[in-house]
Amino acid sequence: MKETVEMIVKSLVDDVEAVDVRAVEGGTSVKIEVRVAESDMGKLIGRQGRTVRALRSLLHAASMKANRRFILEIIE
Repeated sequence: MKETVEMIVKSLVDDVEAVDVRAVEGGTSVKIEVRVAESDMGKLIGRQGRTVRALRSLLHAASMKANRRFILEIIE
C-alpha cells in the first residue's frame, strides 16, 4: 500500500525528489506518513482538502479488503 500512495503522491507534486513516504506498522494498523516539499503541500491537500480526503477514501477501501487499518498522515 505504501508504494501505491507514493506513486499517487509523486504524480500530484512538482518536486518528485522531495517526496518521502514511510509505513509504520502497529498491530493491525499501518500508519502511512507522507512528506512533500513546502511548495507542494497545497497540491497534496487540494481545495478544501478534497485530494487528501480522496486518498484517505482509497486507503479506507483497501483496508476493508486487507482487514487492516491504514492511516494517512501528512507531515510538514
